[in-house]
Amino acid sequence: MKLYTQHRNSAGERVRIALNLKGLSYHYISVPALPPGEYRRINPQGLLPALEVDGAVIAQSPAILDFLEQRWPVPALLPSDPVLRAQALAFGAHIASEMHAITVSRVRTFLGEELDLSEDGVSRWVAHWMNEGLSALEATLATRQQPWPFCYGDEPGWADLHLVPQLSNVRRFGGDLAPYPRLLAVEARCLVLDAFRLARPENQPDFPGA
Repeated sequence: MKLYTQHRNSAGERVRIALNLKGLSYHYISVPALPPGEYRRINPQGLLPALEVDGAVIAQSPAILDFLEQRWPVPALLPSDPVLRAQALAFGAHIASEMHAITVSRVRTFLGEELDLSEDGVSRWVAHWMNEGLSALEATLATRQQPWPFCYGDEPGWADLHLVPQLSNVRRFGGDLAPYPRLLAVEARCLVLDAFRLARPENQPDFPGA
């Protein structure tokens, strides 16, 4: 398998964590290192990441994660209980659909260059929606059936691999995570695990100074 990604892309980090949790090997391809236009040829969406398997290219991290779960179901990223499975999927979707898009560079660039928002205005806009999302996730964990060590179980999975990169994004934009102790507790348990640690931006071959 070939994973087209970039060290700081949080969607790519989600996929790297999933691959690590499942013990799958892959070839890391840094998209910025490709010739101009090459990645668009491979993935017409032009967004990161993409996974190439047997010559077929899968775009979008939710689709990639679903493929990995279907193709290699053990160890599972999702709970076997249908309700918990749906809740874990919803937790991940809230991050991928409601929060991640707020911080991507093309959105922030459009706000500044096309809508003429100041740098402070863009920062305030991002901070508002990040706090809305984090508050919802913190409250979601408070309503769980049990206070599991990870989001939805005794082992990390789908929800956790979405959460950890997103918290890094919030820090990168100067967000305050102190109001979210449940999220921080899950993150702390994840970060001591190799599957998460090895997926971090600073541990990728294209990280500056690596």
